[in-house]
Parts: sequence; structure tokens; C-alpha cells
Amino acid sequence: MPIRYVVPLVLLAFAAGALAVPAALDPAKVAPHMYEVAFENDRVRVLKRTIRNGETEPLMQQPDRVVVYLNACAWLEDDGDGGDRMQSFDFGTPVWAPAESRGGWTANVVQECHVVEVELLE
Repeated sequence: MPIRYVVPLVLLAFAAGALAVPAALDPAKVAPHMYEVAFENDRVRVLKRTIRNGETEPLMQQPDRVVVYLNACAWLEDDGDGGDRMQSFDFGTPVWAPAESRGGWTANVVQECHVVEVELLE
């Protein structure tokens, strides 16, 4: 999807709203080697995220957000049937990510991935 579609998706994300994340589960606090706060105000927070092969995420929680891939990114993930499937995104691809709690996942990326995550704070 072309980068020109990112702005409408981010605007849609602003309208959707989200829940606050407890500080103890904040990705920027529990995984500063993976997440960097690039911008924050009372409505949104923008995180730069680096996904490296072999790194395991600690337990964390994130609100609804838009994720934009800054480089081509691909990884293997469990297909639920005992096998693997390739998941990939091209440069500039925006993806809606609903609020979630996660952790313990070890990255299996083909190359280091760089993304920007726009979290909704309302």
C-alpha cells in the first residue's frame, strides 16, 4: 500500500480512541533496547521500534495503534498447524494493530525491521 494512504489511516486511528497502558507494562520502559519514544502528547505517542532476530520481547501492553514499516520486513510465524508461514510487509505499509498484551515472543526476522508505531492515548 502506498505511503500516501498512511495519513488517512492515522486520522482514522485518532477517531477510534484507546485505553491507557500501565507504566509497568509500557514497551518504552520494559524494552528500551527495542522501543524509543519519538513524539508524545496527550492524544498520541509515536514509538520507533527495532525488531532484531533472536530478541525476545518482555511482557508488555499497547493500546490501539497504526504500525508503519520503514523497510521491507519478513519473518516466520507459527501457522497453528505445526508448520511455519512467512509474514512480510513492504516499505511504507501501514497496518492497524488492536490493543494487546504480549510477551515471550522471540523474533525470527529475515533482516532487522524498523517500524513506527502511532499509539492512540485517548
